[in-house]
Order: sequence, then structure tokens, then C-alpha cells
Amino acid sequence: MNDSFLSRYWLRRGLRLLLLCATAIFVSAAAYWLTPPPDFRHRLSMATAYAALCFLAATLLLGPWNVLRHRTPPVSYDLRRDIGILTGVLALIHTAIGLSVHLRGRMWMYFFSSLHPLQVQATTFGAANYTGLSATLLFLMLLALSNDWSLRVLGTPRWKKLQRWTYVAFTLTAVHAILFQCVENRRLPWIVFFATTVTITIAAQWLGYWRRRQRQVGRSPESARSR
Repeated sequence: MNDSFLSRYWLRRGLRLLLLCATAIFVSAAAYWLTPPPDFRHRLSMATAYAALCFLAATLLLGPWNVLRHRTPPVSYDLRRDIGILTGVLALIHTAIGLSVHLRGRMWMYFFSSLHPLQVQATTFGAANYTGLSATLLFLMLLALSNDWSLRVLGTPRWKKLQRWTYVAFTLTAVHAILFQCVENRRLPWIVFFATTVTITIAAQWLGYWRRRQRQVGRSPESARSR
């Protein structure tokens, strides 16, 4: 692999990353502007939350999109990896900001209603925070996997098995968002946008799975003999 090829590769990838970052900034800015003032931290939390949701949905839509186009992508490829990295970064930023929106100065109350004695925050608010924290930990793991070194060390089967935790992270993110919509009495446009994004993602995943199953049935020995 010569230097000119590497230069072109990193140039293309760098330009794509710039485009993705610009998209993330645009989506965040739009969500920030649509969130009612005056609380700066709440608006920034909403901005990063919905940007992360959009990028997470895009990550999960790439697989079904390739299946529907009759393409078999490699186990890990740059476009999905770069979108996934930005998803994780946005999710981490959202978590850091979100922990400062409510109960300022008493961050422990996100997870515990009392420290002496120690009592879990057994409320809708607490459940929203625990699901959000669980999703964040999974995003941290997925970020750690987003490199060729991890793929080589773990091997394809083990790496792919860990990477599938993206679906769990998506589920936890959806539950986290639903619970916070109940806690904060979100306005209808936010609910509609969230529901539409999640529904499209789930429908695409189901359609991609169904199409893969159809191909497997078509290639099975029983199917070949029946012809």
C-alpha cells in the first residue's frame, strides 16, 4: 500500500468526517433552537440527545440499506464506523450535560433518593437515569471497539458479537427517551419526531432481517433440490 493511496484514503475519510461533524453540529443547533429558552443547559442537553439519536438511527439503517441493495459490506467499514464514533461522542456529551440539568449540586439524586440509608431512586426519573447510564456504558464499550486493532485482537466472531450490543444500546436509549418525555412532559413535535425515528429504524431492521432470511432460504440445499 503506497503513500499516495494512503494520502487519498485519509483525505477522503477526513472530508467525510468533516461532513459528518458539520451534520452533527447542524442537527444539534436545530434542536437547540427548537428547545424553549431560557435554560442553556437543558437546551444543550436536548440538542445533543436528538443529534445522538439521529446518528444512532443512521448507524442502524446502514445495514438494512446494504441488504436491500443486495450488497454484502465487510464486517467493519469506515462509513458505519465514523457515524458510530460520532454517535458515541454525542451520547457521552449528552450524558455529561444532562447530569447537570436537574438537581444541580445534588447529582447523586439522579440515582439515589437517599444516601443515609442508601436508597435507589425508584421513580420514573430514576429509571430514566439508570437506562441512560446503561446505554452510555455500552456506547463507551462500542467506542473502544471502533478500530482495526480491536478487530484484530478479538477476532471477527467475538468482535461482531460485542458490536451487536448496539441493538441493546438503541433499546435502552429509546426507553430512556420515553421515560424522560414522561418526566418532562415533552411537547408533541418532540414526541412525534422521536417516535418516527425509532419506528423507521425498527422497521428497517425487521425488513433487513426478513430479506436476509429469504436469501438464506433461497440458498438452502432443500431449496436447491426443489428446483
